[in-house]
Amino acid sequence: MASKRRLGLAMVGIGVGGTEMLPAMEAMPELRLVAGCDINEDTLNRFAERYNAKGYGDYDEMLADPEVEAVWVSTPNRFHAEHSMRAMEAGKHVVVEKPMALNLEDAQKMVETANRTGVKFLAGHTRSFTPPVRTMWKIIQSGEIGRARAINAFAYTDWMLRPRTWEELDMEQGGGLPMRQLPHQIDSVRLLGGGMVKSVRGATGQWMPERPIPGYYAAFLEFEDGTTSLVCHNGYGYVMGAEFVTWGHDRQRYTSEERVEVRRQMREGIRDESEDKQALRIGGLQEREVFKAENEELWVPEDLGLLIATCERGDIRHGPRGLILYDDRGTHEIDLSIDRDMGPGYRRAELEELYDAVVEDRPIFHTGEWGLATLEVVLGIIQSGAEGREIQMQHQVPVHERYGEARNFSPVSV
Repeated sequence: MASKRRLGLAMVGIGVGGTEMLPAMEAMPELRLVAGCDINEDTLNRFAERYNAKGYGDYDEMLADPEVEAVWVSTPNRFHAEHSMRAMEAGKHVVVEKPMALNLEDAQKMVETANRTGVKFLAGHTRSFTPPVRTMWKIIQSGEIGRARAINAFAYTDWMLRPRTWEELDMEQGGGLPMRQLPHQIDSVRLLGGGMVKSVRGATGQWMPERPIPGYYAAFLEFEDGTTSLVCHNGYGYVMGAEFVTWGHDRQRYTSEERVEVRRQMREGIRDESEDKQALRIGGLQEREVFKAENEELWVPEDLGLLIATCERGDIRHGPRGLILYDDRGTHEIDLSIDRDMGPGYRRAELEELYDAVVEDRPIFHTGEWGLATLEVVLGIIQSGAEGREIQMQHQVPVHERYGEARNFSPVSV
């Protein structure tokens, strides 16, 4: 790596999402984690000490730092647009976590700002970058089992039981399961389906008195070429998606016994969610335990859920070590364990796309336009549920024609 230029990276918003991302940043030798910004003084001090980086309580001061070349935006959802555009105006390249923005108008302004300033802008939606999803795309593109015809994702999690800050409990601030988890599923199914969603029909469900936000959604998508997609997520934490596979279990973020206790505390109004949230942040008591569990050796359905791509002459789905392919020759397991060296939680692929674009002038595949199209589908599903009608899409874009050139595609033969 001596000949590789190291890219100076900073993070704004060192919350739970940032904590999950930081190990991948640290593990990638092409990056230099130079700074972080957060309003939580304890979190900021822990970050600066662990990564020997500069800690800023003021965002503009961090953006003025000449060592900061790119910014990872993981602040609360309501700040994604503002913090991304402020970084762009300061000449910094940007990766923004999902959702890209809270509305299409802000998303369009983000795209326009990136184009005007000439910086690299990447919509980081996480799960579509993982080796299983990318390898599904590779198999579909090979034509070996025909064209994709149906792409379905089903998730059952304990998302609603996890500690939440006030903005996470307000749909107007980008809270709720649909705004925070639909982007993962939509980005993945759009990738496999070619990107061009024609229309959506959906519904959301809100029935937990202790949580004033939807904890369930279900949607039907139709692509322009007739491919269909069903997506759903139940985050109320009774049945776990990991139980649906023979090698699975009933634990995700919590065990069955812990879920019972969390519900009791929530019903009685005695849960200290601030303390529970801080325990998950950098240096917290549960940080290592939780994120280590999410990267266990055998894959089990988590927040993305079980993803199944049905093609004309076969099916592909998640498997314990990668994928399982069903075709006219039989059933085949595709072992993707080799790709675990991509970094913790497979998050390294997003960083590689940023690095390759900035340093080597390679394409951004998850562009602002791509992120805007994913957001349009998410908002369309929410609108459909509220109005009880099908919503037509207007801002869709196809998968980048050079997507197969992205770094770290699985080397397996399909």
